[in-house]
Amino acid sequence: MNKSDEEFELRLRPRVTETVSIEIPADTLESLKKVAASQDMSMEALLKFYIGKSLRQDLAKLFSERILDTTAQVLARHIESEEEISAILREIRGEAVS
Repeated sequence: MNKSDEEFELRLRPRVTETVSIEIPADTLESLKKVAASQDMSMEALLKFYIGKSLRQDLAKLFSERILDTTAQVLARHIESEEEISAILREIRGEAVS
């Protein structure tokens, strides 16, 4: 074990949880069970993984949209041309995708 491995410590913070009940079509439930088994994890762990992954993606998208809205507001205070503001925002979106 090298020094960096010795210094690494995983710290998990317990979070408040709630139990929810959802209806899932039987065939979807069977598919979830198969995927969970193939990943050597419980179905609950698989569902949490899927929810967490999608939630992070959606939150990142909401954050980027909020940043672009704020950017548009700041640009509007400094640039009179809506066409120029739109062009700048298109360029930012293009740069963010590539």
